[in-house]
Amino acid sequence: MKHAKFVSFTEVGAQTAREAAALLPDFLTERYARTVDPSLSGTQLARFAQQAMVDCDLIVFVGAAGIAVRAVAPYLAGKAFDPAVVVIDEAGRFVIPILSGHLGGANALAQRLADGLGAQAIITTATDGRAAFAVDTWAAAHDCVVVDPQNIKYVSGALLRGEPIGLRSTFPVCGRLPAQVALDGAPESGFCIGFDTKAAPFAHTLHLVPRVVFLGIGCRRGTDAQTIEQAVQAALDTAGVPWDAVRGVASIDVKQNEPGLLRFCEAHGLTLTVFSAETLQSVRGDFTPSDFVVRTVGVDNVCERAAVCAAVGGALLCRKTAQNGVTAALAQQDFRACFEEE
Repeated sequence: MKHAKFVSFTEVGAQTAREAAALLPDFLTERYARTVDPSLSGTQLARFAQQAMVDCDLIVFVGAAGIAVRAVAPYLAGKAFDPAVVVIDEAGRFVIPILSGHLGGANALAQRLADGLGAQAIITTATDGRAAFAVDTWAAAHDCVVVDPQNIKYVSGALLRGEPIGLRSTFPVCGRLPAQVALDGAPESGFCIGFDTKAAPFAHTLHLVPRVVFLGIGCRRGTDAQTIEQAVQAALDTAGVPWDAVRGVASIDVKQNEPGLLRFCEAHGLTLTVFSAETLQSVRGDFTPSDFVVRTVGVDNVCERAAVCAAVGGALLCRKTAQNGVTAALAQQDFRACFEEE
C-alpha cells in the first residue's frame, strides 16, 4: 500500500486534512498537525519533510504553498524519485499539485481530492493546460518505469510545439493513438516501450519499461542474498531484461522465511509471493523437471512454476538457470500498450 502524510498548521487546516485523508482509502495515511497533537510540538518541519520525501508516495500540505515549497526544496532528487506533493488551502477551496504532477501522479491525486472536497484543482503543467498527451502521465498510469526522465522534455516539447513524435513498441499497441503520435515516420523525438533501453530509433529517445516480469527463485537453505543476486542477474542477462521490468519475486512456501531471499527482496524493494507445492504442481505448461526437487519439496520445479504462477499464467522468458545452489527463471505477464479506445 502507498504511504501519504498530511501536514497542517491550524485547527481549521487539521480538519481539512482529516477530510482529505478520508478520500484516500488506498493510502496508508499519517498526519503531522502540531495544533491538535501536543506530542509533535518539538518536531521540526524540516526534519519531517526530509523523512517524508524519502518514505512517502504523497505529501499533502494544508496551508500556504510557500511553506510547502521551502519545506521540500532542500530534498528534491529529480523527476524519477520525488514523491507527489500537493497543497490545499486550509479552507479546502483549492488543491494545487506542486511536484511530480505526472510521474508521481500529483495531478490526478489533486483532481481526486478536489472532487471529494468540492474544491477547484489548479493544474499548471503545460501539457495538461493544453489537453496534450503527457507521456510521463501515461507511463505512471500503466506502471512503466521511465528510464531516462531527462528526455521527457524533448517529447513534451515537441508535442507543445505541434510537432509529431514517434512510438516504437515491442508490445501490442491498442486503441487510438494520441494526436501527433505515430508508429511510422522518423520524427526527431519519440518514445519506446520495451525492455531494450539501448534502442535509439529517434535522435531523442525516451524509454518506458513495463513492470511485468516476475522472478521465480529456488535456493538451498542458508543461501545468502549476494549469491541469489548473482544468479538472478545471470537470468536477466540471458533474457535481455532490465531490473526496471521486474515486478515481484515468487517461490515455494517453504522459502517464505528464508533470510537470504528476504534480504534480496528488501534490497530491491520487491514483494515475495509464495505458493504451496500443490499450487505450483497444478500450473499448466512445459517445465524443466527435477527428481531431486520432487523429493525435497514435493513439486518437480520451483522457479519456473513460481514465476508463471505469479505472472498469472504469463509466458516464460527465461527457463531455469542454476548457479551456486540457486535456480532462477523469468515469466512475463500479459501487457498491451493501450491508449484511448476508439
